[in-house]
Amino acid sequence: MSPVRPRRISTRLVLFVLFVVLPLAEVYVLVQVGQVIGAWWTIGLLLLAGFLGTWLIRREGGRAWAALRTALAEGRMPARELADGALVLIGGTMLLSPGFVTDAFAVLLLLPITRPVFRRLLARTVAARLVVVTHERPGPGSAGSVVRGEVVDDD
Repeated sequence: MSPVRPRRISTRLVLFVLFVVLPLAEVYVLVQVGQVIGAWWTIGLLLLAGFLGTWLIRREGGRAWAALRTALAEGRMPARELADGALVLIGGTMLLSPGFVTDAFAVLLLLPITRPVFRRLLARTVAARLVVVTHERPGPGSAGSVVRGEVVDDD
């Protein structure tokens, strides 16, 4: 039996939370809100959240796209802009699913005030999963392949 790597455990935990815990939390919150304000008001609130979310996605997505184009035009690496675009995409996807929990989290990803916190978290997560591969190049005196020859100058 092979040992389970810590990364697999964290991936399984994330998948469990996304596909089991989150839907249960959404149903619970929807039922609680529905009991307090009524079913029709709950549906109306979900529709309102969807419309506001759509507006916010268009606004922030447009800003992220413009910032990405500016960074590329200036010839600099668009790391921040790509992270913002990814967060807007994730937030927009979360707004597509009905529920108050995902809507609240999506708004946090979409707002320019709170996005830097998630940008740092995203950068840390991506950096932790990167594997750096180095290729050693043989230098003088190493056991690598050496081609002997002479330099010919055609002046």
